[in-house]
Amino acid sequence: MDTTVLDLPAPTAARLRRPGWRDPRLLVGIALIASSVVLGSWAVTTAQRTVPVYVARDVLVPGAALSSAALVVADVRLADRVDGYLRADEPLPDGAVLLRTVGAGELVPVAAVGDATDLDVRAVPVALSGPAPSGLQAGSRVDLWFTPEPPTEGATEPGGDAVPRELAAGLTVAELSSPDGAFASGGARTAHVLVPVDDLPTVLGALAGRGTVDLVPVPGA
Repeated sequence: MDTTVLDLPAPTAARLRRPGWRDPRLLVGIALIASSVVLGSWAVTTAQRTVPVYVARDVLVPGAALSSAALVVADVRLADRVDGYLRADEPLPDGAVLLRTVGAGELVPVAAVGDATDLDVRAVPVALSGPAPSGLQAGSRVDLWFTPEPPTEGATEPGGDAVPRELAAGLTVAELSSPDGAFASGGARTAHVLVPVDDLPTVLGALAGRGTVDLVPVPGA
């Protein structure tokens, strides 16, 4: 059987056309790269940006007036948390006081500052019956206990038992003072304790009663 060989034309390779600058795919790629560079630069700049904020020079207790003398300025990196702290590039609020204890070296939170009318504690002087407990200072946390005097022999009125009872717990010491009125620590004779308004009748009644009111430091506070 005869066979016929046909000469078929050789296939022509398709040539890829180089994309021009108006090619949408090229424009989208350039836009994505530019956006990534800008976003990365913004993130690095934001992370490295410092903001001046106020830091407590010493322990600040509730009721203390907020003044520049009790504060120092520190430049810190806070990123998006800057609104939570008192900024040093803005004026201090007029007539502001501390609403809670701020430790020495701690950034001053905005929430810890307010008006005196917002305070729910009052400073009550408590005479120490002996040497001040070791480590007692402004900002310390203490419990108040009352020990009644035992009934005297031959008393005409029956007296109660001398069992100590707790008056209030977790109170903050505002300051310590000596008999001459100066602030003191080891030689302190009076501790000014911040007592919640609701506990004032109990504490003041015990201080006026026949017995002893003692401060008991809270461990670890």
